[in-house]
Amino acid sequence: MTGGPRLRLLSYNVHGLRDDVAALAAVVRAVDPDVVVVQEAPRRFRWRTKSASLAHRLGLYVAGGGLPALGNLVLTNLRVRVHEQRCVRYPLTPGRHLRGAVVVDCSVGGTRFAVAGSHLATDDGERPAQAEILRRLIARVGEPLLLGIDVNEAPGGDAWRRLTAGSLVDAAVVAGRADAATFPVARPDRRIDAVFVDGRCAVLDYRVFDPPEARRASDHFPVLVDVALPPS
Repeated sequence: MTGGPRLRLLSYNVHGLRDDVAALAAVVRAVDPDVVVVQEAPRRFRWRTKSASLAHRLGLYVAGGGLPALGNLVLTNLRVRVHEQRCVRYPLTPGRHLRGAVVVDCSVGGTRFAVAGSHLATDDGERPAQAEILRRLIARVGEPLLLGIDVNEAPGGDAWRRLTAGSLVDAAVVAGRADAATFPVARPDRRIDAVFVDGRCAVLDYRVFDPPEARRASDHFPVLVDVALPPS
């Protein structure tokens, strides 16, 4: 279904802001997104201040996430109205990183939608359970949902199958760009970053955004998706 407002979303693993933040800001500002879903955003000491500073550098505003979502952060421009956020933490496996997710309820004009972000484990045994928790979380969202995520595995894996078992579709597949690698920027050879889109939305464009600055900004390329939300 098409005919609703258009929305531009960028999903970006920013490598803990350990690289060239000025280049990162240039990458994001170049595409003028309505929503940015960040993985590896500030999650420790002074995380609120650091998240607000990042949002300011990108010309955006903090909508939800941060420490409560273990470094998953949603930023928006002023076109997007933010209503509510929910954060979850996945069960901790001893010796592994604590990870989580965020869901933010939003609207553009009179059209409601939701944005989610997550960063799954690198461990093959831990990741499917996290994907299942996330699948159940987003299944309870009634509005059209857009999920920006670092899956940490290639398409066809267990986590990918779980996340597309319901109403979400892989935007890259819909756009015929499933072969576009997102990681690592030095020698990109795999697609581990994704945007999953509610099937009620129309995927208008999909790109792995690769300007020169992106190779200095992070170890991941950002994923850029334009969608048309279903009419309200």
